[in-house]
Amino acid sequence: MDDFYERNSIREKFPKILDILLLDRTRSTTRSHQNIIWANSNYRSKGKAYSQTSQIKSSLITGKMKDVIRSRAFKSKDIQKARTKQKAEVFTPTWVIKQQIDEVSTAQRDDLDSHIKIKWLEIACGEAPYITTRYDMETGKFIEVSKRVGILDRKLKMVNEKIAGFLAWQNAVELAYKTIYGFEWNGDSLLLARENLLYTYIENYVFKWQVYPDEKSLEKIAVIISYNIFQMDGLKYIIPLSEKKEKIHSGQLSLFDDPEPTQWIIRKGIRVKVMDWEKNKMEFFDKGIGE
Repeated sequence: MDDFYERNSIREKFPKILDILLLDRTRSTTRSHQNIIWANSNYRSKGKAYSQTSQIKSSLITGKMKDVIRSRAFKSKDIQKARTKQKAEVFTPTWVIKQQIDEVSTAQRDDLDSHIKIKWLEIACGEAPYITTRYDMETGKFIEVSKRVGILDRKLKMVNEKIAGFLAWQNAVELAYKTIYGFEWNGDSLLLARENLLYTYIENYVFKWQVYPDEKSLEKIAVIISYNIFQMDGLKYIIPLSEKKEKIHSGQLSLFDDPEPTQWIIRKGIRVKVMDWEKNKMEFFDKGIGE
């Protein structure tokens, strides 16, 4: 695989695909598209549009700003430390990922159909290295398709080995993507995760067929990814920072000059929804939890 997609990224070459990858499927409707939010203050110095609760717009990360969002390996050491301290953001070395997934994989069946249909949820997924190890998380060094060890990588490897026809291959790949889920707090990491899954499709397509996929094929996979890799506060199952703290005024008059004690209420945040592909329906992520 050459560096074509490093020199000509999705963000620059496929604006329609980028718009899909930026969608927040929980808050979006057929009439109104809402994007994922930054959910951190790392970019606030660039302007109000980069504040924590602002949506990530394509215009903010393309053109002159195309290098704003970078993999953790290429962020400054100060930013890395701050993100680790504030959000406990750490990334696992590839060799550790391999060992852990090897342990899980030993209990899985070898037949293609069963292997593809196994569902996977990556919590606090970051840039999704457990799903696809496109590059080493410590160095940023690109990893060839044949040497990747993520759970999606393993599914696609089996599809590549066992399916010869294109239509059957494409259908199997789409099914594999529909079984892979992940959530992340930080909007920049979430976009990188989504991009990594899409690049993984591109790279496996080239590996298998020796040509690049067309934009229609990219769009189909991007749509699946935009539903399955989503933004969420993993402790509260809500959109990050959507919970609101409001001051309550009792309205009672005091006979004395004592200041009225401050009282606050918490307005519950926006519950995250996720796609159930078997029902082709969005469901609340926390449905059934605690019942």
